[in-house]
Amino acid sequence: MTESSPTDLPATRRALHGVAELLLAGPQYRTGGLIRLRITPGGFSTVASPELRVDGEQLVAGSTRLPMAGRSYAELAEGVGVEAGAPSELYADGSGVDPSESVTLDPAAARTIVAAFALGDAALRDLAPDAEPVLWPEHFDVGITVLEVNYGVSPGDGYLAEPYAYVGPHHPRRGAFWNAPFGATRPVAALADVAGALRFFREGRDRASD
Repeated sequence: MTESSPTDLPATRRALHGVAELLLAGPQYRTGGLIRLRITPGGFSTVASPELRVDGEQLVAGSTRLPMAGRSYAELAEGVGVEAGAPSELYADGSGVDPSESVTLDPAAARTIVAAFALGDAALRDLAPDAEPVLWPEHFDVGITVLEVNYGVSPGDGYLAEPYAYVGPHHPRRGAFWNAPFGATRPVAALADVAGALRFFREGRDRASD
């Protein structure tokens, strides 16, 4: 499902993380105290006011559609009528992006990340229909927690450079399935589709309950 190699992803991942944190979650938090985001067709969005979303390589607010590449986060924020900035004093990590930086997007890498999020969101909804998947701006992953087990999809990070699905029990488990310090992971490319991700999540759920 991916069309870019992992080496194409880091700059675009950081850029989209910055957009999620500085342009969506930050303004939403300052308006109504929420940092949760959600996956939407073509990208991701706020869950409350201000209504902002990423659609492909564009930032969208109502009828306004701004191409993000090459513009600073501060410029984009001004274009949609918000102030650029992360939610303050809520977490120590984050994108590390400054509002004065310019957005750097590789189209193929952006599509890979968006597709991984969409796959994860769909699989999580099938796994636990009563749990609402959340795209968290701190680590930029979409996930749910059910019975002290985290399930989700990351666009890649310092642990694994490419998008991956994970199952993370709050209490460590042992065995070959659990191949990461925080639980189990599988590259999204190896899972291939929503059905593959759902099988992985279900296997993790079953093994976590042993």
